[in-house]
Amino acid sequence: MHQIQNVMQLKYYIESFRLRTLPLAIAGTIVGSSCSVAGGSFKPWVFLMALLTTVCLQVLSNISNEVGDLEKGTDNANRLGPIRSAQSGKLSLLQLKNAMVFFVALSVVFGMLLIYASFATFLCMPAVSMLVMGAGAIVASIKYTYGKKSYGYIGLGDLFVFVFFGLVSVLGVYFLATGRFEIIYLLPASAIGMLSTGVLNVNNLRDVDNDANFNKRTLVVRFGTGIMKLYHTILILGALLLMLVFNILEELAPISYLFLLSTPLFVWHLYKIHSCVGRDLDPQLKVLSITSLLLSILFSIGLLYVK
Repeated sequence: MHQIQNVMQLKYYIESFRLRTLPLAIAGTIVGSSCSVAGGSFKPWVFLMALLTTVCLQVLSNISNEVGDLEKGTDNANRLGPIRSAQSGKLSLLQLKNAMVFFVALSVVFGMLLIYASFATFLCMPAVSMLVMGAGAIVASIKYTYGKKSYGYIGLGDLFVFVFFGLVSVLGVYFLATGRFEIIYLLPASAIGMLSTGVLNVNNLRDVDNDANFNKRTLVVRFGTGIMKLYHTILILGALLLMLVFNILEELAPISYLFLLSTPLFVWHLYKIHSCVGRDLDPQLKVLSITSLLLSILFSIGLLYVK
């Protein structure tokens, strides 16, 4: 009986991890690593540690978001997303807070291993700068909705997601593998950032009414669903355009345009975004996350084949 209870609790923890968001977290590491190969360097341990660090940060963000929204009352019967573990009473707030501590610890361990795999020391300036950036990523993962000064409640969530799950994810992995920063890779990094922001925007479009009732001033609450659905279209098509511009500027071979095979899925996703409201938007979180991972894989295949 005790073992059954442990298995059930593990299931509830996994629900709070929100696995459907993880493909997009992985996408940034894949793109950053493929860019490092194109840049003439690939370190398998950097790739592995970056993957584990990014996944831990995403899970930490998801758990912190659940705790923060529950403490502020935003998680309630009127929220249109899936019923969360603590909201339903399957896990206590203390258990989720302990999970937060656990994933902070994992993020620190994997992050330090990542930096050491790159520089073989913590005492050089690049390593110190990466340590500071890693600490910032942990704080950002926690503070989206958790605590008194959570940036998600004042409409800054989109900016932080773009920076940390786009620019930092892709360019950080590239820098750790090559020791260089090249401005051209801002294009694919920004594309991943825009897609990551799009996932957050779908979440906020779905929950706009409940968020407004609890003074969660997301961009959707501030500007309305009409403008933010247009904004969503710009994010998705803009990401594809940035990938396209990157390939053109790099004068890559035709096979590098493989990522365009994901375009019909993005177009279908945009159709559903513009035609659905409320709870009907929820499946599009998974659709956008998985389609973005597909784009990153196709982009990387094309880039690696060319190089």
